[in-house]
Amino acid sequence: MLNGDRALALRDKLIAAAEAGDFSEFSSTDGVRASIVIQGSDSPIDKSGSPLAHQVAGRPVTDEAERYVATLPHIEHVIKHTGQYESLWRDSWTRIETALDSFAKDESRVEEFDDAKLSLVTLAPTIFGSVGFDPQQHSAPFTAISHHAHGELFLIATPLNGGCAYRIDYPYYSWAETVVRPKIVRRDLSVLISRLNDLGTNDAGMWRQDSSELASAAKFVDSGGILAASTLDPETEAKQIRAAFTADQSAKVA
Repeated sequence: MLNGDRALALRDKLIAAAEAGDFSEFSSTDGVRASIVIQGSDSPIDKSGSPLAHQVAGRPVTDEAERYVATLPHIEHVIKHTGQYESLWRDSWTRIETALDSFAKDESRVEEFDDAKLSLVTLAPTIFGSVGFDPQQHSAPFTAISHHAHGELFLIATPLNGGCAYRIDYPYYSWAETVVRPKIVRRDLSVLISRLNDLGTNDAGMWRQDSSELASAAKFVDSGGILAASTLDPETEAKQIRAAFTADQSAKVA
């Protein structure tokens, strides 16, 4: 936008980096890596900011305007020579690569329920390292999930303490209106959440609506708002969501 003629030659690479940064989409390896360099990881709980801005300034940069000033002159070089910035993208990219590999090996899985436009995403604990998932420091691997799940609502299940941690999310692009992506209508989850809580068999947590992240819809959390382990299996949770929204779709058709 600032240098249209020069940017045109880099169109595809710029779009790939923007899609990775804005929508956690995997358009290309270098696109994801460039996005990490410019703005940081794909985790919504990672508030460390732009590695590039930190490097340019020689100190942590928390002011958003200052980040733009620091990074904009270097964007073209990052896009053209992403490999030279490996020290800035390596750690975050390794986590994304591990998650992608887990899906490729069928350790993590996606089951699509087209009738409710629902994707059931079951994550392998190995994605998060040898100790497994820690809800206080780990987030869902959205880039890998976006690459494999195609529904309009994601039920993300992660093994935790003998049960599963659950969250419901919309596709990450749903926060914005775009030309090439379908508009995602935010659903009324109040009745569904009540039903899910009625099925609960322990007092470790409860389902609550959640909009603290750009694409989050609901989470199963403890009293402190941290993801907790539910004893209900993913198929039972998915069955309730399907029942709620398959009936909703049928009503609209009728």
